[in-house]
Amino acid sequence: MAAEPTREYTDEQLNSDAVSKKDIIKFLHENASFEFLKENKLNGKLNNVAKTSKKDQLAAAYNKLFEEKAFKKEGEESLEDQLKAMSDKANALAITEKKNKKKTVEEPKYKKRILKEGDKVSYPDKGDMVSCLYVGKLEDGTVFDTNRSDTAKRNKKGDIKPLIFPVGRGKVIRGWDEALLTMSQGEKAELTIDSEWAYGRKGFPDAKIPPFSTLIFEVELVNVAK
Repeated sequence: MAAEPTREYTDEQLNSDAVSKKDIIKFLHENASFEFLKENKLNGKLNNVAKTSKKDQLAAAYNKLFEEKAFKKEGEESLEDQLKAMSDKANALAITEKKNKKKTVEEPKYKKRILKEGDKVSYPDKGDMVSCLYVGKLEDGTVFDTNRSDTAKRNKKGDIKPLIFPVGRGKVIRGWDEALLTMSQGEKAELTIDSEWAYGRKGFPDAKIPPFSTLIFEVELVNVAK
């Protein structure tokens, strides 16, 4: 067992300006057991404890240490070493959680082939209004939807009417929501979207899309409105 430390300060000194809060905290950190420091909320860094503790509380803890003989045992790590070990453990845990989070990030369920480069400046963020021209096909080449053909909707001027919607808000299939966030204004791309990010096992009977269909879209991002 380690030798009992001697009292460095009298009660009169503890209550005077001759002994600072940091002096008392330093003594406690060097001589008190970790359990004692934790119980009395003194197991933090010196500056932090000094900010949150009152002088009379520290003086009381100093006297309590000798009354209870709650001294550091021989071979017991210093508070600084224990705090460092706890910090290292917390950092290691955070790194592990971050790695695990990366591992669980879902792989994209679509492939994109750029047909025409965009301006590489105006990329949409979630919630931005985007305007798109598109042709949607099944894997066998059957067109199931488009706004580029003669039958597509046109505005009052007779121009083809783009599809306008807030991107990333679930207004279209997920494959579109995810892929459009990677496109810049003016870009045209071919998107091959797995059924999981399209219409899944139910398909879309109204558009004659069978269950579990991989869909191929030629999409042009005409405009991005912030």
